[in-house]
Amino acid sequence: MARRADLKTLKPGAPKPEQIASVLEQEIRSGVLAFGDRLQSENELVQRFSVSRNTLRKGLEELNSRGLITTKVGIGSFVTFNGQTINDVMGWSKALADVGADTETRLLRIEMMHDSALAERLGITDDSFIAVDRLRLLGQDHKPISIERSRVPLMPELEEVPLKGLRSGSLTQTLRAAGLVADHGEEWADIEMLGETDAALLGCAPGSAFLRTRRLTRGADGRPIEYVTSLLNPAYFALHLEF
Repeated sequence: MARRADLKTLKPGAPKPEQIASVLEQEIRSGVLAFGDRLQSENELVQRFSVSRNTLRKGLEELNSRGLITTKVGIGSFVTFNGQTINDVMGWSKALADVGADTETRLLRIEMMHDSALAERLGITDDSFIAVDRLRLLGQDHKPISIERSRVPLMPELEEVPLKGLRSGSLTQTLRAAGLVADHGEEWADIEMLGETDAALLGCAPGSAFLRTRRLTRGADGRPIEYVTSLLNPAYFALHLEF
């Protein structure tokens, strides 16, 4: 059986997407990939070919145009702010800034805590977490629009965070500086009726309906990096689905 190839095995000069398509075509025609087999995951192919996701996707489009693969569109869900889709992978502050939102962040809490139920849910044995709670406010009126409660498994790289605080006020930057970079994850969304404490923070009546998202991010090795629960004002945020 032929071995898997990479871009180094091809002659230079052709655009990388075309080279990727040619490598995979060789594997399909040689039997390395049999009929009905799945390709490697996007993450695996990006690492294998040392290219960006955009370049890889163009290569897969080329392979699809040659009639050698078919793709099924997966279901994706995205949070929107004032009708614009936002990408919160790099953190809420950057996501909101990218769509032109004038927001500020108020730190409500940063401390050590123990949560055995969450540790069991995440499949880890240590129930020690760093709790980071933040309130987002919009515009000159400082209107509260969201609360985010992050729980980060305690790791040696993060032991001084509760004492020193967040790097540039950003949890995402703090994690990245410690070598903790999100690679994949999952997210859930539902509706929560505000309790008295959250309602007071958000300037709403108790029982008000807010969009609640819960997101778990993991590193490339699969270990959990951050579990964050966000309460989002539905006057500004919504859930957008693609299928």
